[in-house]
Amino acid sequence: MRDTAVLETYVITFHLKPGMEARFRELLDPVLDAMRHENTFVYAALHVNPELPDVFQLHRPYRAKWHAALDDLLARPRQIEIWRALRADARKSEKPNFGD
Repeated sequence: MRDTAVLETYVITFHLKPGMEARFRELLDPVLDAMRHENTFVYAALHVNPELPDVFQLHRPYRAKWHAALDDLLARPRQIEIWRALRADARKSEKPNFGD
């Protein structure tokens, strides 16, 4: 039996082709903005590797228009993994700010 009280995070890693960072963000940012208004929306985070600026991680699914452009953007297929949260910390009165 699966423990539904345990949070799972879908981690999608994108290795972009050189020079595709701006186009990637141009397509993805509106998707992330729109997700915020969905009834089922809980959380999404986009990360960039500080040492490899063409490697991004997304912790949420994607949409059709953005997904259709991936072949032009990615240097190799996405890596999709499921991670189980062991711990997350935040101040009660503050939510994480990811640039929105």
